[in-house]
Amino acid sequence: MTEQQPKTSLPENAYRELNPGEEYQPIMSANSTPQEVTPYSVTVGIIMAIIFSAAAAYLGLKVGQVFEAAIPIAIIAVGLGQLRGKKNMLGQNVIIQSIGASSGVIVAGAIFTLPALYILGLDAQFYQVFLSSLLGGILGIVLMIPFRKYFVKEMHGKYPFPEATATTEVLVSGEKGGSQAKILVAAGLIGGLYDFIVSTFGAWVSSISTQMWGWGKFLAAKAKLTLGLNTSAAVLGLGYIIGLKYALIIAGGSALVWFVVIPMVTPILSMFDPATIGDTLTGMGINPAQLDTPEGIFREIGRPLGIGGIAMAGLIGIIRQAGIIKSALTLAKNELGGKKAATAEPRTQQDISMKIIMTVIIAALVATLFFFQFGVLNNWFQTIVALLIVFVIAFLFTTVAANAIAIVGSNPVSGMTLMTLILSSLVLVSIGLEGTSGMVAALVIGGVVCTALSMAGGFITDLKIGYWLGTTPKKQQTWKFVGTAVSAATVAGVMIVMNQTYGFTEEAAAALGHNAPLVAPQANAMAAVIQPLMTGGATPWLLYGIGAVIALILTFIKLPALPFALGMFIPMELNAPLVVGGLVAWAVNRHKDAEQAKANNNRGTLIASGFIAGGALMGVVSAILAFVGVNWMLTDWAASMGAVYVGIAAYAAIIAYFIWHSRKAKIGE
Repeated sequence: MTEQQPKTSLPENAYRELNPGEEYQPIMSANSTPQEVTPYSVTVGIIMAIIFSAAAAYLGLKVGQVFEAAIPIAIIAVGLGQLRGKKNMLGQNVIIQSIGASSGVIVAGAIFTLPALYILGLDAQFYQVFLSSLLGGILGIVLMIPFRKYFVKEMHGKYPFPEATATTEVLVSGEKGGSQAKILVAAGLIGGLYDFIVSTFGAWVSSISTQMWGWGKFLAAKAKLTLGLNTSAAVLGLGYIIGLKYALIIAGGSALVWFVVIPMVTPILSMFDPATIGDTLTGMGINPAQLDTPEGIFREIGRPLGIGGIAMAGLIGIIRQAGIIKSALTLAKNELGGKKAATAEPRTQQDISMKIIMTVIIAALVATLFFFQFGVLNNWFQTIVALLIVFVIAFLFTTVAANAIAIVGSNPVSGMTLMTLILSSLVLVSIGLEGTSGMVAALVIGGVVCTALSMAGGFITDLKIGYWLGTTPKKQQTWKFVGTAVSAATVAGVMIVMNQTYGFTEEAAAALGHNAPLVAPQANAMAAVIQPLMTGGATPWLLYGIGAVIALILTFIKLPALPFALGMFIPMELNAPLVVGGLVAWAVNRHKDAEQAKANNNRGTLIASGFIAGGALMGVVSAILAFVGVNWMLTDWAASMGAVYVGIAAYAAIIAYFIWHSRKAKIGE
């Protein structure tokens, strides 16, 4: 029978380990038949996937950060249900969230790798980006399903699942969703309008740098010291979500590079013979001609240090989770071996059958084989080797990605993908594939693997939400494929538009009339790693090694190595505002009443999500306007000091609004 009066709160044992013999009973009980897959839930889920894929792709390419779409989508789903006056929408809202959340994970997989094709001067076609994202997403789904019970049921209460917890609480909030959606929409309009005015009209500067003043130019020229701050509302929201602790760790990586390493380079080089130091640097994979500015030193020395740190942090994560990988593989072996339970599974534990999973895996691998052969390599031996690389690495690292999401809510997919690219490049070179064709092949392989790992980590969040609430797993799993296909097509289109509007290289950006190319930091890291491996050029192994040692030291002193290493790699001006957002979170949460502080933080999270989604979406609108030839930029004013001071005032105003509105929250809101 259908549950007429469903529970409106999670059981008290939802977040703790179960006692011997104790069973977890979700909100929608196993013997109920809630509405889940309906024309409404599928349609809204697809719309969410399109909108948030476009927004996440823009933000990731523009500033190097991909926001998680699950929470905003959940809020919107609940709010829409309230506006429609519908009840018992929990099952449908889970499907909306699950389909829509495909956006963030597919985008992360695509933009971490595939823009490197443009960065290396190669031509990426729509079908290459689409198929890499689609096939990787499908593999991530089917490779994760056999591990669902291990992560969401057997490990119940042992993993915190931070993002799944937050999303679940939003979905359960029910009647509170309407007011929450209004706050989110208002913040989205404010943040979106703020960033739209900057990117479209140039009414004020989008970032502030000490080099805008004479004393800052002097410090940059003489001491190679500079400080930048991006003033985007979207990045401010990201800093709030990340929180002060992790924002400081990320900024710590930037501070090490920009305030220690970069200023030290010139004095150290002056100690050596100028006649020989240039050749020495070139042999180390460093371009000496780029070492005359802080930005050049960052590109040539700072980024390789970050790359080494990211790769080592990913390796450390894999080693640390060896036991979990073994346990998960044992469970997968039992599932794939066809062992069936003596009794039929309840509705809330029904997965897609192993027969279907194996069929999809084989179909996906066959499709990947033909894609590699006829769309990339045109050599059957090399294609088979590439396919083996994809399958083995994706299967092995799937549980690592899921485990990372389950524990800390973040997926070290970039570090694992860097390792994949290095391994792929070395293997492909050994079988005679190098140069331009080798770079394309390695990057497409990396794109498939990266998307698979990103999807695996994100999908386990959806499955845990479904477990807590009582969704039918096989319905989530089936419709996840639809969200994946829609998101893959969207991100492919956005990436091509962004390349033709802004460019991924300095030459392309200049030709398009922009001062700087798209940031795409992870893709730049991939390009920096792969080019020397495939062209026989010098590789900065020493700098990679130093970065790896830094990650080891951080791990030894129990500091998170991955966010610190990302801070070393991403420009300071994009990390500094994360600290500002973290300080906003600190200010919002300062209250002697714990319940009031929680209410403030909940509203602050909604406002931050609105800033992120609104700013990113309007960024897409700006990109489309530029793409079709609309130019409303106030060029002379945007380059003036007046725009700088207006930018400072506008940034201070939006911060003040953020804090003021968040602290107006009411307990129980």
